[in-house]
Amino acid sequence: MYQGRWLATASLITCSLISLPSVSAPLEGDATRGQQLVLQGKPPSVAPCAACHGVDGAGNAAAGFARLAGLDAGYIAKQLADYQAKTRTHAIMSPNAVGLTAQERLDVGAYYAAQVVNTQLTPSDTAKMALGEHLAKQGDWDRYLPPCESCHGPDSQGVGADFPALSGQHVSYLAGQLTAWQQGQRTNDPLQLMLGIAERLTAEEIEALAYYFAHQPTSTKEGR
Repeated sequence: MYQGRWLATASLITCSLISLPSVSAPLEGDATRGQQLVLQGKPPSVAPCAACHGVDGAGNAAAGFARLAGLDAGYIAKQLADYQAKTRTHAIMSPNAVGLTAQERLDVGAYYAAQVVNTQLTPSDTAKMALGEHLAKQGDWDRYLPPCESCHGPDSQGVGADFPALSGQHVSYLAGQLTAWQQGQRTNDPLQLMLGIAERLTAEEIEALAYYFAHQPTSTKEGR
């Protein structure tokens, strides 16, 4: 009798385990496949990433195209997903991102995260540098402005997929994104932290922050 109950219970447990949905392993980016997308794109819907961001991910300061080299792979993949979800929009990026699968987004992220571009500009405007550094490292608590480093990490070298590295990024790109948040044109930040910060910044402060970060060295650690 007890043996029969035991067998019945074991059978129920076994059947329950078999009927559970399988959990697939998380996707991982492949830098080699990412390189192919960067160089060749995915005709006809996705243009080569290198056309705007460069093969090495250096970006284009004059055109305002971001430096991607060394950024966190998860951050890059998330931004591409956000373009698809329309929580972030751009005339060029939005239609191109739509054509990428989740795996391809990770592949592109893995490729650019592995690139290293060590460029550091020599600042010529000491007043801008001083104001930008003060806001980046100390903030302005009287105006509820926390230091940038409190989220973006020491020297603003980035923290994971949500807080990208700011050091070494182009002035035009950084100023453009801060302005986009300020005007409500970008809304894909965690808990709308950037929206609350950007709306308190003056035009002078936005310019100073962008100038300061653009003149900081990029991280020497790959994948950051």
